[in-house]
Amino acid sequence: MLVMRGKVYLVGAGPGDPELLTIKALRLLESAEVILHDDLVSQAILERASPAAQILNVGKRCGRKIFSQEEINQLAVSYARDGYTVLRLQSGDPLIFGRTAEEMAALREADVEFEIVPGVTSALGAAAAAKVALTERGVSSAVVFTTGHHWDGQRFRFLPGMSGPGVTMVVYMPTDYVSISEQLRAAGWDSETPCLVVSNASTPRETCFLTTLSQLPHTPQPPAPKLLIIGAVAKAAAVNEAHGTGDVAELVSTHLPPLRA
Repeated sequence: MLVMRGKVYLVGAGPGDPELLTIKALRLLESAEVILHDDLVSQAILERASPAAQILNVGKRCGRKIFSQEEINQLAVSYARDGYTVLRLQSGDPLIFGRTAEEMAALREADVEFEIVPGVTSALGAAAAAKVALTERGVSSAVVFTTGHHWDGQRFRFLPGMSGPGVTMVVYMPTDYVSISEQLRAAGWDSETPCLVVSNASTPRETCFLTTLSQLPHTPQPPAPKLLIIGAVAKAAAVNEAHGTGDVAELVSTHLPPLRA
């Protein structure tokens, strides 16, 4: 008896702009028979899928779960066992603050073939949108990626090694601005450290907010997806966009216009 064997591709969709898809991701998107996508994958990207594909939103947003992680794992396994080419499409890069490790474990346990296709992670998409060099010579020689939400339900937690001269911090999914500000200042970060909030990077809805660490709790909460870039590198890029000269104190809580036409 011939057993049909499919394959699962764990693919990064990038920050939102379809033109930031990798060539391989686009090819798979156009040919996959089943697409299981996160809620933050843009409609503009999903429109590139094959008209014959079965497309299912399996994501979660603001705590609202459509499928549990276990159900997502089982869907991927079941479709692959039925012989389908399955595209597990996640915003950004699948290996950065996603649940790809759990999905890989489930696929290995089920003996299902899979492949990972990296994407442009949201931090790089946001930095490019705001014209921020995360590692600027003479300003920043290290970048820390962290998250505003941890697997154990806790929000942002400052960890040892996340501080020091020349460090740029990028916080994925920042929500508790008060806690972020308090923890970093308690750890020795200067109150006037520039902070840049980037929302919907690389899309027509893109916005940037510039503030300082002390004023961060008073900064508007733009819609997700958003990232927070903390460090001296944010100052130069934001000043260049807003005025060309001056210091960050003059730009506190300035809402910069969208950087894309």
